[in-house]
Amino acid sequence: MTMLGAQTIPASTELAEKYEEVRALTERLAGPLSPEDQTVQSAPEVSPTKWHRAHTSWFFETFLLSATDPGYREFHPRFSYLFNSYYNTVGSQYPRSARGLISRPGLDEISEYRAHVDAAMRRLLERDPDAETLRLIELGLNHEQQHQELLLMDIKHVLSCNPLAPVYAALDTPGATSATRQEWVEHAGGFVDIGHDGGGFAYDNEQPRHQAWLHPFALADRPVTNGEWLEFIDSGGYQRPELWLSDGWATVQSEGWQAPLYWSRSGGEWEVFTLSGPRAVDPAEPVCHISYYEADAYARWAGARLPTEFEWEAFGARQPVGGNLLDPAVLHPRPSGHGQGPRQMFGDVWEWTGSAYLPYPGYQPPAGAIGEYNGKFMVNQHVLRGGSCVTPSDHMRASYRNFFPPSARWIFGGMRLARTL
Repeated sequence: MTMLGAQTIPASTELAEKYEEVRALTERLAGPLSPEDQTVQSAPEVSPTKWHRAHTSWFFETFLLSATDPGYREFHPRFSYLFNSYYNTVGSQYPRSARGLISRPGLDEISEYRAHVDAAMRRLLERDPDAETLRLIELGLNHEQQHQELLLMDIKHVLSCNPLAPVYAALDTPGATSATRQEWVEHAGGFVDIGHDGGGFAYDNEQPRHQAWLHPFALADRPVTNGEWLEFIDSGGYQRPELWLSDGWATVQSEGWQAPLYWSRSGGEWEVFTLSGPRAVDPAEPVCHISYYEADAYARWAGARLPTEFEWEAFGARQPVGGNLLDPAVLHPRPSGHGQGPRQMFGDVWEWTGSAYLPYPGYQPPAGAIGEYNGKFMVNQHVLRGGSCVTPSDHMRASYRNFFPPSARWIFGGMRLARTL
């Protein structure tokens, strides 16, 4: 292991193994999809599968191969325009909302592009790169893991728009269960350490580590369930403006929300679209595909609130990372088991917090184009914690800060209640 600043960097041999593993998983996740599936874009924020496969290769090509190897030959001179996401300091980008209009390059050429980049990256890793290069490789691998999750989120939205209700893959479906009673776990408050401790990989937005003051509070021992959400619906929760933030109520009205995304009524019963097709809504499962606005309204209806991201981390940091994280045989939230709380802190659903996505005290974005990765998005976003059923398990940690606009619903987002003592 190599130390770079406060962050431990794996050796090149470790990263070489990790590189092969991560790149292979991306291809495995794309494997069930046809060329037509991989080209569709169903919403401006949803990217085609083949774009994810190409963009993650572009990242390695742009920030590592072209930057460190004078002899490296770009696969295609226009790919830097097609597959740049938002890095203005390295060039212009094809409009995000129009990615689904690009029928060419096709899948064969995208696969050739990935193979071209992979061969060059293997040569780079064999040359025993310096610490800064190793750090960028590790960042690139974590970046691709983020896109593995996005690939699954996006294709679920794509397939949900098809009236044939196509199946991504046949998945494990647990038998009928009953939800556990929600209990409260108290925290005495006081100063708590927040942020990454320097051991292993972390994004810049998880640093610097600092202390935050917490007033005494309690956290629900499990996420809110579908059954509890049905009570919110039946009580008129989507028709009561007093429960909603002003912008949230305007969104409910303009979008016609009446239930979480992917829910619909069939024969008087609620069903939900999943990556294995439609199934009946299981009351015991954590509610999923809700926006921050919906989570905030539900919390108000329940006489509680959303936890701050610091309250969440105060409990999350005590828990081992594990649970229903990315398993290609599952890809759906599962009911909470019995046990001491708080439970399901990791996996199943990302949990909306009441915290705006802002820099930590003393935060400085990295120099150069990589500084565009996180820092410039610290406005008009809310923080989610804990990962989901489509988050790679070795990509998750208690300090991880995910962030999305408050209206986002296609993410695997859920919620957990908190209250002040």
